[in-house]
Amino acid sequence: MKFLHTMVRVHDLEKSLNFYINQLGLIETKRVDIPKGKFSLIFLATEIGAPEIELTHNWDSQEDYTAGRNFGHLAFEVADIYKTCEKLMAAGVIINRPPRDGHMAFVKSPDGISIELLQKDDSLAPQEPWLSMENIGSW
Repeated sequence: MKFLHTMVRVHDLEKSLNFYINQLGLIETKRVDIPKGKFSLIFLATEIGAPEIELTHNWDSQEDYTAGRNFGHLAFEVADIYKTCEKLMAAGVIINRPPRDGHMAFVKSPDGISIELLQKDDSLAPQEPWLSMENIGSW
């Protein structure tokens, strides 16, 4: 068995693509527009061949996609958790669980999907301003 992808529904496709591509650094691997069904599927990954996130955008949907408790989060390994969080904050992304321990942080996508960021290899030494930051939101 092989993990293929996780699907999340998105309201504002451009806002979501900006978050996943420009802020998190994923790449678009495939896009399928289904005019008859009025939806698009956009697949994103860290690299070609890696597990993917499938963004599903229903063109005319007014449905409020609330997060179910059975869906936890997406997780990404990062080279430097502090630099990644600084970049995301500079782009206006709220850090819901700051990386105070140099190992883990949580942010949310524009559609409220929890994103866990994990430091590659060993945890970095704790440092400011992360040590004094309180949780900004729930994760």
